[in-house]
Amino acid sequence: MCASYHRRAPFLFFNGNTFATIGRELALALFSDLPPVRKREISSAIAHYIAGVLDRESMVEIVEGLSEAADFRPGDRIKTLLGSSRGVIVRLLPEGKVVWRPDDSQSELTALSESLIKERKGGT
Repeated sequence: MCASYHRRAPFLFFNGNTFATIGRELALALFSDLPPVRKREISSAIAHYIAGVLDRESMVEIVEGLSEAADFRPGDRIKTLLGSSRGVIVRLLPEGKVVWRPDDSQSELTALSESLIKERKGGT
């Protein structure tokens, strides 16, 4: 709804930021049970969609991916929230952190589980 109102920009004096902010605030309320990092990324994706910067398919993929519970196991394929790095889970630490190895690297990185997303089949 906010996206359709934003597209009526000539009538609304090109005030798309108002509708993006409304969408962002609604998302923060709707996804209040998620960790702060995931909640912030979802609200940003929704605001970008409303503003016309992000297509609907990408926005839905982001929201669905970030809404899933992080139930990682060693061997799972993962990517960072922004998709800039991909790799595999090596082990889970007792305090809830995840040790993972980026593709094409022998290094091991430690991350909070909420900062990673399972890769869907097909590499997305």
